Amino acid sequence: MELARNQEHTVTIEGYGEGGMGVARIDGRVVFVHGALRGEKCRVLILKTLKSVAFAKVLEVLEPSSERITPDCPYFPRCGGCTYRHIRYEEELRLKRQRVQDNLSRIGGSDVTVEEILGARDTLRYRNKAQYPVSKDGAVGFYRARTHEVIECEHCLLVKPEADAAAEALREYMQSCRVAGYDEKTGRGLVRHLYIRSNAAGESLVCVLVNGDKLPKEDRLVTLLRDACPKCTGIVLGTNTKKGNVILGDRYRTLWGSDRLEDTLCGKTFRLSVPSFYQVNRVQAERLYAKAIEFAGLTGQETVLDLYCGAGTITLALSDHAKKVLGAEIVPEAIDDARENAARNSVKNAEFFCGDASDVAKKLARENLRPDVITVDPPRKGLAADVVESIAEMQPQRVVYVSCDSATMARDVKRLADLGYTAQRACAVDMFPRADHVEAVCLLTKE
Repeated sequence: MELARNQEHTVTIEGYGEGGMGVARIDGRVVFVHGALRGEKCRVLILKTLKSVAFAKVLEVLEPSSERITPDCPYFPRCGGCTYRHIRYEEELRLKRQRVQDNLSRIGGSDVTVEEILGARDTLRYRNKAQYPVSKDGAVGFYRARTHEVIECEHCLLVKPEADAAAEALREYMQSCRVAGYDEKTGRGLVRHLYIRSNAAGESLVCVLVNGDKLPKEDRLVTLLRDACPKCTGIVLGTNTKKGNVILGDRYRTLWGSDRLEDTLCGKTFRLSVPSFYQVNRVQAERLYAKAIEFAGLTGQETVLDLYCGAGTITLALSDHAKKVLGAEIVPEAIDDARENAARNSVKNAEFFCGDASDVAKKLARENLRPDVITVDPPRKGLAADVVESIAEMQPQRVVYVSCDSATMARDVKRLADLGYTAQRACAVDMFPRADHVEAVCLLTKE
């Protein structure tokens, strides 16, 4: 049978694909079904057909899975922030671990077995950072799944209460002061995003990203945000006049308080600016970094190079276990934070370089640096090919790869395998309960 849009079919879900979609087959053709669970029998509507696959949505669950639960959020599934609010958490962990395993096997060509996933103890209010897009009509919320349509969300079960309060304060400011939201299509309007980061003590740093250098009645905005977030330590205005979906700006101005927030992680204190990368789930980040340190196998005599070091969190966590640690990061503000963080934690064996990972890796390779261990924590796109080559050129005994996308990690594992490195251990860490993403860490050793 030729599949076509708007056809209805009855299918049985065999497993899961990317994005948590159920996988079914119709006359041998793969169909990805949004919102369906493994083992369920569903009546579905075909939404889109491609050459080798089709996409469908559930019209009716005829035989529900025992893993299905009633979602506890009124915005699910319209809001794209969560993928798994309709699934028991144990099943979510199982499918996330299996995804990492499948990617390492299928894409990476590796026979390494992924260890038991490190699930989260808390699946509610775990995010220490929230980023709310603002629509042209002033809606403050999150994007509808796979779109840039903003769904107004008055509360979110993933973020801290102060984030919900800050979002409501921004809504009140925009309405009372008649300030327009940003229109992605025309490039007009002022307010683009609300950003808020919180620490373990409940303090927060708020940044409003705008299409310009200033806002009308900025003192009114400050008053509303301070009233909404009593433990706020700073309010910053960020400028982003570029078209596209980049959130953060290239210039920042402090409206009130400090432009930095302090937090504790792995027994160390970190100063964080708005652009600094920092894991959004502090409890799970400590477990992830502990696993990375375990994989690194340090004795205290090694030199470690940490690429994509951000504000130095992994670098400084490694410093207690190594003779020398070197960190590299392209964001200047993050490197400033990393150096300050090393100083305030009395870390004497850390050195930081500001630059693109490719450039820094090439430079250090040319200088014949021979680190014993290299750790990487790249963005979702993974490692550039020349970074992989530079890593191999420096000949570390061990490479510890921390990843937010196991598919690109698996691709890089294959590249490193071609250059003499074998995946020995791998583990998945659920940094984002109820969301689709899963962190992974992999140990590769030189053959």
